[in-house]
Amino acid sequence: MTDDTTQPCLLADVGGTNVRFALARPTMPEPLQMDSIYAYRVADFPTMSDAARAYLDVVGAKPGNAVFAVAGPVRGTQAQLTNHSWAISAPQLQAALGLASVRLVNDFAAVGMSLPLLRTQDVKALGHAVHGIVRGTGSQTFCVLGPGTGLGVSALVIRDGRVFGLETEGGHGSFAPTSEEEIGVLRQLIARFGRVSNERLLCGSGLVNVYHALCAMAGTTALGLPPEEITARALNQADPQCVRAAALFCDMLGAVAGDLALVYGAWDGVYLAGGVLTALAPLLESERFRMRFNDKGRFADAMARVPVGLITHAQPGLLGAAGFALAAAGQPLLRDRA
Repeated sequence: MTDDTTQPCLLADVGGTNVRFALARPTMPEPLQMDSIYAYRVADFPTMSDAARAYLDVVGAKPGNAVFAVAGPVRGTQAQLTNHSWAISAPQLQAALGLASVRLVNDFAAVGMSLPLLRTQDVKALGHAVHGIVRGTGSQTFCVLGPGTGLGVSALVIRDGRVFGLETEGGHGSFAPTSEEEIGVLRQLIARFGRVSNERLLCGSGLVNVYHALCAMAGTTALGLPPEEITARALNQADPQCVRAAALFCDMLGAVAGDLALVYGAWDGVYLAGGVLTALAPLLESERFRMRFNDKGRFADAMARVPVGLITHAQPGLLGAAGFALAAAGQPLLRDRA
């Protein structure tokens, strides 16, 4: 990526449902230009380049480089959305948009890269206080996960002032039930899907899957409710199966978050992100979420010391894409922030 301070960098956070664009100026104290953010439905455009051109026509910008965070596996200059048909090619985008360079990164690697750029008010602690990011020498390891259209997982590793965002597909690890109720849910989902990954339960459609499984186990008829309606009914105590589905969703999220902390050795903190969690924040702040996070047998005491935070920043994926742009431009990611 070239270091051209006269042109903005084009950013995109590409999900299975929506694509969000923004501009960044890596040399500015706040590199992500929040007033440049526009969202589009992925289904409204045949290709990624069509959506990007529509955005650039609206904002009238001529960026020099681009960083696109993609909800799916990235293999060099190519990426495929996991939950949509878009195939994304960096060389094709570079040519179609007239850019000097295009970098593709996994969307949750971008969320991980947002951690050094978050302010205190951008994170809500779930339990004891969340530690800050180191600003100089030292070593830290963090894990980031979040349910959206799918379940994103990443890790951020800091070693002696150098920042590394790990791109993973950790959301597709196998689901491990820990109660008779969860075993019952697993049986219901095995009948539908065969193998059951964590993503089958811990995302927007996963909440719907949990609700339908619980209804089947209770012998009641499941309504055709979207995830936001299940959440609303749960918080209003309007439907017992919705109440249980939301509670079990948060329980299982706590268990999986704890598992991932062990997998990555993320003793410095685990961060949750994703639009699905905004409405569920009251349940995440309950003791049950933290109990399930800590419940790791001989490691329970160590887990109790791991800070867990809910990212409340409106666009952590775009903020992390701006972090990648900062690093490419030779600008420091580890800045002092209030």
